[in-house]
Amino acid sequence: MSVLPGMMRSARHPRAIRWPGSERWILWLLAIMIGLLSIAPLARLIWAAIAPQGVPDSERLLRLLNAPRVLRATGNTLFIALGATAISLLLGTLAAWLVALSDIRARAAWVFAFILPLMIPPQVTALAWVQAMSPSGPLMKLLAGLGVPPFAGPPPLYSMSGIILLLGLHNAPLVFLAVRAGLQRLPSDLVEAAKIAGASPLRVLLTVILPLARPAIFAGAALSFVAAAGNFGIQAMLGIPAKVPTLITLIYQQLNSTGPGALPDMAVLSLLLAAITLAGMLISSLLGGRRDVRVSGTAHALTQSLGRWRLPVEATAWLLMALILLLPLSALLTTSLTQGFGQALNWQTLTLINYRNALFDYPAVRHAFFTSLWLTAIAAAILTLMALFMACYLSWRRSRLVRVLHLSSELAYALPGVVTGIAALLFFLRPLPLINVSLYGTVWIILAAYLSNFLALVLRPTLAGFARVERSLDEAAQLAGAGFLRRMRDILLPLVAPSAIAGAILVFLTALNEIQVSILLVTSSTQTLGPTIVFLDEGGSSTLAAAVGCLMILVVVGLMLLASWCARRHKGILPWQV
Repeated sequence: MSVLPGMMRSARHPRAIRWPGSERWILWLLAIMIGLLSIAPLARLIWAAIAPQGVPDSERLLRLLNAPRVLRATGNTLFIALGATAISLLLGTLAAWLVALSDIRARAAWVFAFILPLMIPPQVTALAWVQAMSPSGPLMKLLAGLGVPPFAGPPPLYSMSGIILLLGLHNAPLVFLAVRAGLQRLPSDLVEAAKIAGASPLRVLLTVILPLARPAIFAGAALSFVAAAGNFGIQAMLGIPAKVPTLITLIYQQLNSTGPGALPDMAVLSLLLAAITLAGMLISSLLGGRRDVRVSGTAHALTQSLGRWRLPVEATAWLLMALILLLPLSALLTTSLTQGFGQALNWQTLTLINYRNALFDYPAVRHAFFTSLWLTAIAAAILTLMALFMACYLSWRRSRLVRVLHLSSELAYALPGVVTGIAALLFFLRPLPLINVSLYGTVWIILAAYLSNFLALVLRPTLAGFARVERSLDEAAQLAGAGFLRRMRDILLPLVAPSAIAGAILVFLTALNEIQVSILLVTSSTQTLGPTIVFLDEGGSSTLAAAVGCLMILVVVGLMLLASWCARRHKGILPWQV
């Protein structure tokens, strides 16, 4: 009995933890991996930006940052990110209120459909919308049938407003997730008091609910701002043809034209992009955390009845979903089933040749698919193993080193993927010391970037799984003489396995289709699936790109359903769960 009080004191004072041997060396192994994959590349990026020749050069920095093309790209990046965030805030907040507080029916299906665009690769989203708004697309045909004259000049999406619109639609689920979580934690005391005082539902929403949910709203705004500023797929597929440069497309084009010699200058631009996103997160945190907002009381289910407006609101919500989701996807599917872009789909033009080419006849596409598949599987397996131990330390063995490692993983995930890509290029450009092996130009540099960027993604649901485990089970096994690894294998792993598997599927889902990190790391012999869409579209193979996009969407939906099945008994682990 004298052991337990000592253990409780250690839990309250983490610096006093006496680490057994196995726990200590596993922690240091995690520290080495995170240090080499996340901390060291970022430090190398900063040093390359400040001192490419080994000596700090402030004149070079000022000259580069004041270049007209950089100033224009920076201004465009800020304007696009702010505009897209405004659209995301409007749609995401309305959707969160509808799901969290109203009595709308079939909300689980609606939430799944609303979250789905976030899981679809942004380059596929851009391709689908471009094809939907082409002169032969369904939207243009519908407008022509209503008597609206066709657009003069280039397609309307190839513009800054088109980029802002698509980024706003794509990132609205991020705001939805943050605001829904905040609304679900609201105490109902003030709302009930406002109702008793005679306030209408609209007045309650505007004067009570939204002010109380302001921290969550600003948190969602920060997520949307960061995602919009660092989204390569939509900015590249719309901005490059429209000649609307942003920081992320400027980095991509400069590296493509100049090669590794441009890395020091691109390191400066990637740090500028990182500074913009971190500044946006900081401002959002300051505005959302102002002290004039206080939430107290007990949170429980709070519902605002729609009354006679329920059916019109439900119809409007599903109509909006059809417009956002089904319209572009139907255009993408139509293009993939025809032999040429712009053809009408009928029994004469219907063909499956694009799918046959994507799956069997085009070695580059097939190679990209299998490369992405096994790279993603390895990354998901390694990250899930790392997350299991990290979640255990964060839950029950929290120390200063553990907190630093957690912060490093969160920072690597929060930074735009292009920053991770540039950092990996700089860090792994030279052969590794001792073994004299270079990762530059190989698939292993992509794997290293995945391991750096996606640890936080699998760590969050795994932490949620550990929060549901009674620590007394682990302590009882420890008193019985079971070592750390045996307790992890026999007790903790079976209990947190559903959460860890759900996190692994999220990593697999994200990494399989991602483009932000790998676009700078792929070569002609190391293609992955995400950038393939961009390369096919740039090469004029729109129908083949549409077929690959449809296959990617099919994989996304399948993985989302699989993750839902794995986490069916653990509500709240997956973002689309109600």
